[in-house]
Amino acid sequence: MEATVNCAEACINGCILGDKCPNKDYVTQASKFMQETSLEKMHEIAEEARRKKLMEPPQWVIPDFPE
Repeated sequence: MEATVNCAEACINGCILGDKCPNKDYVTQASKFMQETSLEKMHEIAEEARRKKLMEPPQWVIPDFPE
């Protein structure tokens, strides 16, 4: 039986699972991206995402109130 770990909370100062981390592949992909992508290109990607987000219509969230 494996314990479930909330990585966003438990691994703030580094992964606590080590080699058993289920997100290990993502770390490799992120490291590769950072090594191969220039800072200018990262800024372009971020700016394009920001522009795309600004072009979307607002999304209203209407909460369900208990009766």
